Amino acid sequence: MEDFIKKLREGDIRTAARLMRHIDDRTPGYRDKLKKLYPYTGNAYIIGITGVPGAGKSTLTDKLISEFLDRGEKVGVIAIDPSSPFSGGAILGDRIRMQSHCENPDVFIRSLATRGHLGGLSSSTTEIIDVMDAMGKTVVIVETVGVGQDEIEIVDTAHTTIVVVIPGMGDDIQAIKAGILEIADLFILNKADREGAAKTKRELQAMLDLSRNLYKDRKIPDIAETVALFNKGVKEAVDKIYEHKNYLIETGKFEEHNKKKRELMFLKLLHDDLQENILKTFYNKERDNLISQIRDKKLNPYEVVEEIMNEIDLEHFCKVHNG
Repeated sequence: MEDFIKKLREGDIRTAARLMRHIDDRTPGYRDKLKKLYPYTGNAYIIGITGVPGAGKSTLTDKLISEFLDRGEKVGVIAIDPSSPFSGGAILGDRIRMQSHCENPDVFIRSLATRGHLGGLSSSTTEIIDVMDAMGKTVVIVETVGVGQDEIEIVDTAHTTIVVVIPGMGDDIQAIKAGILEIADLFILNKADREGAAKTKRELQAMLDLSRNLYKDRKIPDIAETVALFNKGVKEAVDKIYEHKNYLIETGKFEEHNKKKRELMFLKLLHDDLQENILKTFYNKERDNLISQIRDKKLNPYEVVEEIMNEIDLEHFCKVHNG
């Protein structure tokens, strides 16, 4: 274990890749390593990139990597891809667009499949961010699958959430309706050389002006314009990303976000383990009998759940840990 920690902290790619595979596959014992890495987490700046499919998120991410490298950062990238309907794995379309960085020791790119997880991310995203953080990546970019109006889980993961929009999609603001408008810390209007870009920017700015009440405790999002394919506007976009990071640090929101992330990670771990243990023990032993009685309406499902939860002595646990 000591050798493992040493190698990963030194940025050994094979060690990190092997651990990430075990995390994604939920291989027994992977959590023992995460326990040892936990003290070394909480330093990386996490950037989320989301937006409709076809907005150029992967091409933009590729150019952002180059710009961050030029500024002395070490970059980790997590590209969330839709699951293959045949193998269940990631389709890897995003990684193909970032091949120019594959040989750079300061860049680590990992593709993850959603495996049916909703919200635009993979269930193992947070843990793999922690691995990249512990191995010394100063910036971790998380590119989501591509959002609908409810795939906004990235906001709980990233310090700065970027929503990528493009002109020429009919309803120009369709991509940022509902929850998408609220989660953005920065809008990037990509493919800004297309016809209708100026109109899209005006409409977006108008929506932000009308929604100022949403940003009472937050910085009103900026709008950056890029043509990522030709690396135009990327430097200015990164300037705006750093502006938001500085705002978070100066207001204390950077550390506040880290604390919230730890809280959500704990609740997720607790939820997953409670569910798994309950299903393994009580539920599996009594499965057939319980299901039969519930189906025949001889038992009330609400009461059965209450009985199961009463078997867990959480009150004793809380007393012990609260002194």
